[in-house]
This record gives sequence, structure tokens and C-alpha cells, in this order.
Amino acid sequence: DACGKPPKYETMDLKGTPKEYYEVGERIYYQCHPGYITVRPVMAYCEQNHSWFPIEEACYKKACDDPIFHNGEVVAPNYSFQFDNEAHFYCDEGYYLSGKQVVLCNRRGNDVFWGDELPKCKKIYCKPPAKIKNGKYSNSHRAIFEYNELITYTCDPSNGPDEFSLVGNSKLICVETNKWSSAPPQCKVVRCQYPVVEHGKLVSGIRDKYSYQAVVLFECLPGFYLNGSNPVFCGGRSTWEPEIPKCIR
Repeated sequence: DACGKPPKYETMDLKGTPKEYYEVGERIYYQCHPGYITVRPVMAYCEQNHSWFPIEEACYKKACDDPIFHNGEVVAPNYSFQFDNEAHFYCDEGYYLSGKQVVLCNRRGNDVFWGDELPKCKKIYCKPPAKIKNGKYSNSHRAIFEYNELITYTCDPSNGPDEFSLVGNSKLICVETNKWSSAPPQCKVVRCQYPVVEHGKLVSGIRDKYSYQAVVLFECLPGFYLNGSNPVFCGGRSTWEPEIPKCIR
């Protein structure tokens, strides 16, 4: 009596040519499939009861080299970089990814390798923001600005009777590579006309000149009611915003 055909495995093959029968005590050896490795020789033998001494799968997938990746995080299934697994790359705040976000560990024959060049996390910088007429921004001597760095625009003194108003955001932040949090503001003279409402009067904000963001409040004469927005303010285009209301019967 003897043992029959050796057991088959998913990750390893029998070394040599299989036989129909094996003598008691006869040993057989397995080798890993291409792309798989084992930490020890894999051997089975024919036992006295004519069955094979059981062995478990002993080969496991080869893995690509651990990615060298600074200022970010690499995520992979079960934290494993074995072939056929994808590595996903994410950068820390203040950095952007240069290269592919997802890279596959490939196998060719018995070799494993990353399918693409591994990406890098590069620091976010901004070029200087736009210069504006009649104004300037802080640290304008700088050639480059770091992530989250803040600059402040201010308006120059005016040579005329009216001061320049800063229309828009005075503070800009570097948020992405060469991208600021908003467009630069404008420094310009803003003058709104004296607000007049037929059958009504001003009750708040009365003055000689109305410059940027001046606010006025209206009231209708007896027998009339207000239709529209109240209060209104002097907007950046030298017009009242929203429109001046009307007093109607």
C-alpha cells in the first residue's frame, strides 16, 4: 500500500514530476508560484496510514518595497504592498501631491515592482498676488509666500477731496499652489448720490457726502408705506445697494 497523488495548493506546486503512488515515508517538496515566497522549505510525507502528512499553504505574495513618502500618508489594503494591491497617497495640510495618487504593485515573472513612479508631497507656495492701483499689500518685497500666509492690502492716501475706499477683501491667504483665497481688492473713490425718496425722508445716516458702505434708513410720510429694502448702503460701484425703496400709497 502507498499514498496516492499529492495534494494541490493555490500558491505552490510540487517540485519534480508527480507520481501515481508514493511509498510510506517518501517525502515530496513544494515550490512557490512565481511572485510568491516562503520562509521555509515546504515538505510533506506519506504516513503509515497511507495519507499525506497535512501541510498548509506556506507561500505568500511578494511585496513591493515600502514607499518612501514624506509629509503625507500611504494607505493600502491591510497595510500591505503585495502585488496586485494599490497604494493610495495623501499629503498633509500645506502640501500638494506631485504625481499619481494611486500606484499599483505589479508582478512580472518572479519580480514585483511599482507600476509608476511614486509621487511626492511638495510644499504649497504662492507667487505674489496682483498689485493694485492706488494701494499696496504687506510684505510686497517677497518673491514667494508660504501656505496659509496672510497678506493685507491698504489704500494709499488720496490727493483729491475724497479718500480711496478699499472695495473687496483686504486680507488674502495662500490656500493652494499659486492660488489666493480671493481676488485682490480695489482702491478707488466711491461716492453715492444723495439718497432721495419721493413721499419719504431720511431718518438715519444723514451727512454731506456718502462714501463706501455708508448706511441710510428711510421713513415714509403719513399715508404712504415703504416698498423695498430698508436700510440701504453705498456699494463699491457708487450706487445704492439694494435699490433705494419707494414710498407708495
